[in-house]
Amino acid sequence: MLTTWPHAPVHKMDAGGIYMVTAGTYQKEHFLWEPATRTYFCSLLFETMLKYGFELQAWAVMSNHYHMIVQVPDQNTSLRTALSELHRSSALHFNRTDKQPGRKFWYNFWDSQITFQKSYFARLHYVHTNPVHHGIVANAALYPHCSYTWFIQNTPEVFQKHDFADGFKQNKRD
Repeated sequence: MLTTWPHAPVHKMDAGGIYMVTAGTYQKEHFLWEPATRTYFCSLLFETMLKYGFELQAWAVMSNHYHMIVQVPDQNTSLRTALSELHRSSALHFNRTDKQPGRKFWYNFWDSQITFQKSYFARLHYVHTNPVHHGIVANAALYPHCSYTWFIQNTPEVFQKHDFADGFKQNKRD
């Protein structure tokens, strides 16, 4: 019996819930190298998630990939559509700006629905500290293209002190 082997991740985004999404650029090219390109992409990410009624809970945009945690309402299960629009419109913009029509910009995206609180906190920590993990900054609060500073400024301190937050507390002291 032959088993099919997908050439891309299976996207099971057919229900509301909280998802972690990671997307990478084609051949891991650093297309978002300039801070202005990351700023533009962040703006487009916020606009697209808002347009579809999704709650963006965490994000980190690097030069060749991004991560986000997003809550999708039960009555609106079009995360795949939102991601397609985000990738299509950002690729068109950057290809036009770079005078590279038709260039393949995004490679693929990976998603997983988060169903356990401990998993949520671990992934939240991962997204917020991704710029530190990649050696871009020593403190996530110094990186303008992730949600760490927003998180510290806008969430109750009791939430920040949760067991998962050792990395947050460390970054906050630095």
